[in-house]
Amino acid sequence: MKTRLVVSAAMSLVSVACLAQQAAPATPKTTALKPGTITSHSEGLHGYIGFSTSEPPDRAMYSAGVGFYTAVWPLVDRPLANFQIGLASTWILPNNSDNRDTPLAPQGTLARSWPERGPTWDSVFQTVEGGVGFWAGNHFRYASPKFSMNATPQCYDYEVGSPGWSFFQSNEALADDRLGIAQLSNRILIPPDGLPFEGEPSGQFLGYTWLALPFTDAAPGEPPTGDQSWTCFLSAANFKGPIAFYIPETWSKIGKLFNYPYIYGRGLDARPATVGGGAIEINTVPRFDSIDASGVVYSKIPKLQFPVDAQGRTLLVQDVTYYSKAALWDSLKAWRDGGAASSGRFDPKGAWKPTLTTNTTEYDQAGKKVAGVERSFDTKVFEGNVWGLQWTAGSAAPLAVFPQYFKQSGDQRVVVAPADVPRETRLLSKEFANAAPGPAYTSPTSGAWAKPGPTKGPFKSRLRDGSLVTYSWYRFVDQPSFQQYHWSDEKKARLQQLVEKIHTSWTIDAEYMPPPTRGELVRLDPGLIVTPPKGFESGYVPIVTRQERR
Repeated sequence: MKTRLVVSAAMSLVSVACLAQQAAPATPKTTALKPGTITSHSEGLHGYIGFSTSEPPDRAMYSAGVGFYTAVWPLVDRPLANFQIGLASTWILPNNSDNRDTPLAPQGTLARSWPERGPTWDSVFQTVEGGVGFWAGNHFRYASPKFSMNATPQCYDYEVGSPGWSFFQSNEALADDRLGIAQLSNRILIPPDGLPFEGEPSGQFLGYTWLALPFTDAAPGEPPTGDQSWTCFLSAANFKGPIAFYIPETWSKIGKLFNYPYIYGRGLDARPATVGGGAIEINTVPRFDSIDASGVVYSKIPKLQFPVDAQGRTLLVQDVTYYSKAALWDSLKAWRDGGAASSGRFDPKGAWKPTLTTNTTEYDQAGKKVAGVERSFDTKVFEGNVWGLQWTAGSAAPLAVFPQYFKQSGDQRVVVAPADVPRETRLLSKEFANAAPGPAYTSPTSGAWAKPGPTKGPFKSRLRDGSLVTYSWYRFVDQPSFQQYHWSDEKKARLQQLVEKIHTSWTIDAEYMPPPTRGELVRLDPGLIVTPPKGFESGYVPIVTRQERR
């Protein structure tokens, strides 16, 4: 539990900092206003609905990956402005537990300005995050969530969320020397605004796994770089397989950049990973405040809806699995070096399933403790090691609703039923603002994007989120993310050859992750799935260069 809570707090701090500019403006104290005067605020709800995992029998061995199946559904019934909640996901950090007192965050990084993270700053040094969710920074929102990768390679100085862009922080592509994700799949588009889903998901599952894989060898030098390429696999009804990986230099270059040799070899390119569980991160939720005739404060948050079955359960996460290098690393490396072909299927001898545990969540609203949510539901681990929510009687399929109204009582905000909200507050009929489409994501026509540049395109694809994606076909090693590194022709040729074999052998209808124990798989937006042009069937990848409102 400790690991998850530490990392979650780091996520919250950074998310709030990044989104502060989008928060509602400060308003006068509600108690100075007349009954029925509604004021708008942020900080409507905060908390981590989470689970923890048992320790593997050999922590060092089962540190090469983690995966699970997570439920996908429209948490809100329409896209809302200033709203951010990440559905069940996890965080991966490099294991630096041998370091007890030396800072991992160099002087001059953003995280180093957070003294509460000292003395080592290990929880905010480097992370792999992301997952399925709703983010306030999304430019093109629809009711359902999206899937997005995200990593913080340099103490939260910047984030990497797609092959070209940050995690919704900028309309413009990352600078050439901050690109970090290499697109691997030749069958799927990875837009900067995340991957939308087909139709209206209602609790179907998306599988995703992060595995450290040996696409390149460790390299000595200044800085030394490890051989771990953290690779994202998806398992959906209409797409299965790896989509992209973080280039190892993404993690190692911080030591040279800040002239800080102590952190050489301490990043995710070289260190075993540590994972402590997962959570739904309730981060940025708008709220309305008003007072009744007696001056008592009442508040309202958006309707948050959860799929429930006939037994009043919301099944959120299943099949949590930790992986060793025996899962795929060993067979891929042998294939790369001239051995037998690897199917890409995770070998069960390299998998270990932990036991999940959970605790009742604590929530707050603008720093005030929220009381009474547990009367509606509580977190629970169900039979089969499935984590989710158990709703009280009266919460019937297909949807249950999180408490929406609260009353100030002492220094707490207490859940109240809609019928108990005084009419003079006017909260019952007050609606939250819809999200407006954002500006286009753009990429440069020079630098890494142009030299060597694409081989074919541009092409366009329409997505369900109302956006139009422009993409071009790049030879794998010619894609923008690699151009900041001066790799030898031999190194590039070896990597290109391996990727061509993967494109030929690993199809999108094969099994890589083990299939889910129960339930159905969700479908990705078909607009994301592409077919390579004739002559580009292997060794080329579709790189998104622009995403705009259509």
